[in-house]
Amino acid sequence: MTAQIIDGKAFAARIRGEVATHVARLQADHGITPGLAVVLVGEDPASQVYVRSKGKQTVEAGMNSFEHKLLPSTSEEALLELIARLNADPAVHGILVQLPLPGHLNEDLIINAIDPAKDVDGFHISNVGLLGTGQKSMVPCTPLGCLMMLRDLHGSLSGMDAVVIGRSNIVGKPMAQLLLGDSCTVTIAHSRTKDLPEAVRRADIVVAAVGRPEMVPGDWIKPGATVIDVGINRIERDGKTKLVGDCDYDSCAAVAGAITPVPGGVGPMTIACLLANTVTACCRAHGLPEPEGLTA
Repeated sequence: MTAQIIDGKAFAARIRGEVATHVARLQADHGITPGLAVVLVGEDPASQVYVRSKGKQTVEAGMNSFEHKLLPSTSEEALLELIARLNADPAVHGILVQLPLPGHLNEDLIINAIDPAKDVDGFHISNVGLLGTGQKSMVPCTPLGCLMMLRDLHGSLSGMDAVVIGRSNIVGKPMAQLLLGDSCTVTIAHSRTKDLPEAVRRADIVVAAVGRPEMVPGDWIKPGATVIDVGINRIERDGKTKLVGDCDYDSCAAVAGAITPVPGGVGPMTIACLLANTVTACCRAHGLPEPEGLTA
């Protein structure tokens, strides 16, 4: 068996196209342009790359992009004051504070200062609680992208056995909640799971989000299962730097029915879903119907 490759780059391009269509409709019918504010504190190189990419794709989708780049020494008080201004700004529908923050800043305090309705990362404790109780919320972008790809591949996920490897607040836990919401039978596995290989072998859907390079080999995968590899790990191999996932791609692809590659799988979906969340937040703020196919 050779797995179907789930092309995240192509899927993300399609989502961005749908976002742009919704933005054009909002502008034409209601005179509204969704706005995304991104706050970067410090000079982390990876964060700078992400912020540039987010700003570029926001503008390409026809939305307003507001970038706030702050010094590494920025005080907690100053950052909270900026967030308060963005919360009150009607032109801003989504707010994202790029993580990680410098060590002197309390990440939980900062994230929970964002208006939950503008929390397009889905990290605010109110959105976490709403998602966990099956209510309307802002959903974290990476799990939302994974769910979109699974729905596109399978249609209904009802009754499928799913294993999420990893229990982070950013991916593992919200991913499990989303799969439960689509009527999967869900196991959250992690480093202390007894007989992890056997737990994975039962799954029709495997979501690997543990942050350990090539941890999941092909002989853990049920023949025909769908493998969603969230991991992005930089390793040295044959004297060269290479990006790999949490799954051993070649051995898993030989067994699985479908698999996301790394790079080019889940990664591109994250920013596409950030844009989708911003449009959703804008529609909710103005009491307009939410865009179909872009929400959980």
